[in-house]
Amino acid sequence: MPLVVRLRSAVCLLGRFPALAGVDLDVHAGEILLLAGPNGAGKTTLLRLVAGLVPLYSGEAEVLGADLTLDRRSARRHLALVGHETFCYDDLTVRENLRFVARASGGDGGTVDATIDRLGLGAVADLTHGKLSAGQRRRLALGTALVRDPELLLLDEPHAGLDADGRAVLHEIVAAAPGEGRTVLMASHELDLARALATREIRVDSGRTSLPVGGPA
Repeated sequence: MPLVVRLRSAVCLLGRFPALAGVDLDVHAGEILLLAGPNGAGKTTLLRLVAGLVPLYSGEAEVLGADLTLDRRSARRHLALVGHETFCYDDLTVRENLRFVARASGGDGGTVDATIDRLGLGAVADLTHGKLSAGQRRRLALGTALVRDPELLLLDEPHAGLDADGRAVLHEIVAAAPGEGRTVLMASHELDLARALATREIRVDSGRTSLPVGGPA
């Protein structure tokens, strides 16, 4: 399978601190790859590097065929990152936020209603973001990623803030991703839940990557 992400000796600095200290990573098309590891290990920085949100200090990084050392923004149109913040507009409704993102990413908004149904947000589609519960906001953030139709979906602690119904929705979307032409790279502390979805697992610790003990070769 073709490589979607290729990192070699990748180093990222937060100030003078090496948040990534020489990461090697290959992610193949259609994988659901789990990044496991303790707090402060570098998982979020790794996702943000792949998303082009933090610069590469040294090493090599290619995402969706784009060389991040030359242009770390060029792959952004073809990927989506769902992190701790929703980046939705408080005064726009669920439907309006999704339409805005869809059109801003070059779409016509034609998938918005289907995305609302898929996320189970039909009952709150006309409520503003500011009036949503924490779990509903998390679902909406996932929806803003889906309406971009990304080739690469990056998820940072995707189960956080979701109730049982929300987690079931998330699992359906992640499990269906390879069949929809998407690759998923996710970081999670809720390993039992994440491992049920992942096709492969990599451990991140002290800014480096390794196979987990007893993990796949």
